[in-house]
Amino acid sequence: MYIRFSQVNNWRYEVMSKTNHASGKGIVEATLWVNQPGSYDRLRHEAGVHRVQRVPETETKGRVHTSASGVVVLPKIDETDTDSVMLRKFKPDELRIDVMRASGSGGQHVNTTESAVRITHLPTGITVNIQDERSQHKNKDKAMTILRSRLAEREMREKTEKERASRLDQVSTVDRSDKIRTYNYQQNRVTDHRCNFTLYDLENCMNGTKLDEIIDAVESKETNERANELISSLSK
Repeated sequence: MYIRFSQVNNWRYEVMSKTNHASGKGIVEATLWVNQPGSYDRLRHEAGVHRVQRVPETETKGRVHTSASGVVVLPKIDETDTDSVMLRKFKPDELRIDVMRASGSGGQHVNTTESAVRITHLPTGITVNIQDERSQHKNKDKAMTILRSRLAEREMREKTEKERASRLDQVSTVDRSDKIRTYNYQQNRVTDHRCNFTLYDLENCMNGTKLDEIIDAVESKETNERANELISSLSK
């Protein structure tokens, strides 16, 4: 459905990974990368549990089976974020720079010259000590490089944790009671339970040409709710 939807909207996309079911029919898990500005604003409404009601090919008595799939939608992480940390300029109140005499062996120069540098990044508490070079300037440059690397690693770790939390928030469990939408093949019906919108054209929803109507209905409900919340807050 999302591949067809991308094609209808002329979005660039790529199937990054796909795990087929052991039986050879169906997909256990798949990752679709949509590389198009503005696509996240539309597809974010698809996050949640989708319930499917259908009669499988293996069902001999015509009974309707219910299954569920979890859809997770994440924004693209800017891969230049780490580089921006490596090149960033710090505000004067972000850093504390201390210079001191180097300790340990190294001769008379090391013991009498304040060449050692300790830089503390105050917002995070990260501290870097460098005394390898005789030059205070060189030690400072080394310390700044290491500090930026540690900050970059910290930011990437935080992004990973946020992404993991986002996944859990969107689909904590593939529980049918948490469903956002139902696809009923017998009735040719798609119902979005967040806005009580029903479309009797399941085929064109699945081929991407009618999915916009459902997303529009969800967005309209979201906009109305936000407007009412704003009005309510202003009236207090």
